[in-house]
Amino acid sequence: QVQLVESGGGSVQAGGSLKLSCVASGSAFSSCRKGWYRQPPGNSREMVATLSEDGIVAYADSVKGRFTISLDNQGNTLYLQMNSLKVEDTAVYYCLARCYIAPKKHYDYWGQGTQVTVSL
Repeated sequence: QVQLVESGGGSVQAGGSLKLSCVASGSAFSSCRKGWYRQPPGNSREMVATLSEDGIVAYADSVKGRFTISLDNQGNTLYLQMNSLKVEDTAVYYCLARCYIAPKKHYDYWGQGTQVTVSL
């Protein structure tokens, strides 16, 4: 079982920066695939950035070069540094832990979400 709590969202002007945090509890988190997703108004949830169990990162094309996903040294806090924010980055941001118990079986744990609003 994994519990995730996000923080760090808020309102910012275009071009600004925010850093989101996701604090995890539960020993399984360290062995889970981790990621940040977002849901813009009126749209479905989409992948923003992921971090695999062996440290491989991936980003959506729309955020490459602007966003950075990272994990603290203790391995229980996931971050998303967001720079050069655009209006289209406005969304509710969610932290995900995808925990595999078999090659084709996993459980997904989601945080409650944190709102990011970018204005001109």
